[in-house]
Amino acid sequence: MQTKKFFIKTHGCQMNEYDSEQMQKMIGAMEYNKTENIQEADIVIMNTCHIRDKATERMYSELGRMREIKEEREQRGDKTVIIVAGCVAQAEGEEVFRRAKFVDIVVGPESYHNLPAMINNTLQGKQKMINLKFSPEEKFDYLEQELVKNDNIIKPSAFVTIQEGCNKFCNFCVVPYTRGAEYSRKVEQILEDIYRLVENGTKEIIFLGQNVNAYHGIDSKGRQWSLAQLISKVSEIKAIERIRYTTSHPRDMTPDLIAIHGSEPKLMPLLNLPVQSGSNAILKAMNRKHSREEYIEIIHQLKTINPKIIFSSDFIVGYPGESDEDFEQTLDLIKQVKFSSQCFSFKYSPRPGTPAADKDQIPDKIASERLFILQNLLDNQRTEFNQSMINKKFKVLFDKIEMRYYDQLGGRNEFLQIVVVDNLSELQKNRLYGQICEVEITKVNNNSLTGEIYFI
Repeated sequence: MQTKKFFIKTHGCQMNEYDSEQMQKMIGAMEYNKTENIQEADIVIMNTCHIRDKATERMYSELGRMREIKEEREQRGDKTVIIVAGCVAQAEGEEVFRRAKFVDIVVGPESYHNLPAMINNTLQGKQKMINLKFSPEEKFDYLEQELVKNDNIIKPSAFVTIQEGCNKFCNFCVVPYTRGAEYSRKVEQILEDIYRLVENGTKEIIFLGQNVNAYHGIDSKGRQWSLAQLISKVSEIKAIERIRYTTSHPRDMTPDLIAIHGSEPKLMPLLNLPVQSGSNAILKAMNRKHSREEYIEIIHQLKTINPKIIFSSDFIVGYPGESDEDFEQTLDLIKQVKFSSQCFSFKYSPRPGTPAADKDQIPDKIASERLFILQNLLDNQRTEFNQSMINKKFKVLFDKIEMRYYDQLGGRNEFLQIVVVDNLSELQKNRLYGQICEVEITKVNNNSLTGEIYFI
């Protein structure tokens, strides 16, 4: 009997990566094997992201190539189910079927737990299945009962979604419309996920959420927990040696969350805290609900209680109404804070249905020039920090066994920097994988550090 196969392509954020991982488990439970060759796939899933510029048009362009593959397979008598999932699916809805008639299923990011039933219905001849319901509680109940308990993959570092959606309604962002209102998972549900991961060798937990520090989950006694309380509880699990969380909003950096960065050694000294702009005028236009001064004060408090902590952030340049002075204020904020880790920066691009989309746009040439200047400043800060790593020792969690060269093993240090060790035998690689070991940094590369380990 011929093995059934599926192919999945993921665009966008870590939340989408997490969602794709869950969809893979679902399809795998239906006795499909994953393939990297789309031409041999019986099921093709495109998990889309609506954040980047022209995401919708890129999706339809990719779907055009998938149509050709589907037609070629049909000529051989092989059926192909094409699924569009994620945030663009949520935003486009029925329009996907109108523009790409060969698509079989459209499913939103809060309803992908319905995929197995939708696929079975499609295979039985039902046409154009669509589900765009916002049902996060139903989704996570399904994932807990049907998927996580059957997950036996060894993951030294693992994502755990604790929160989805956003209530902030920044004027440039589609997340409240594609992911829905803020929803926090129950405390016990999260802890059960973590205990199962620990059984498979997980040492690092990364809490995920569109607005993760807005977490306000309920425990079995009806008590509401903050993210800081959850971090404190998970730190009590002996096998968990590292805790991270992403992505945060400045408005939700509560005193207890700031404080735990100075008191909990298992909480890693890197925080991604998107600011978007250093200008109060632009922050107000964006509806960010925080000021430049408030952001800098949060950074100051964190550095005071934990001098080791470093920061990354997100920036949008060329936002409608951004003057030269506004842009200079963003550069000044970057110089004050010093962002030592990888930042994400983009030219503003309108998202249909968001308030900023109807404003007068900054000329692309000006936005491009500003982006170049901003990225150069950020790159210089990160390079300076990376260079300071030379001859220092760091604890590295080895979680990357597939590297460019056969004798390499990769992992990440406390600051989430990729650290590569060379000249390892297969036995040494197998022994190191999933372990936290001390590595001395010997070289700085473009996107990683190279180090030496002396005791294997």
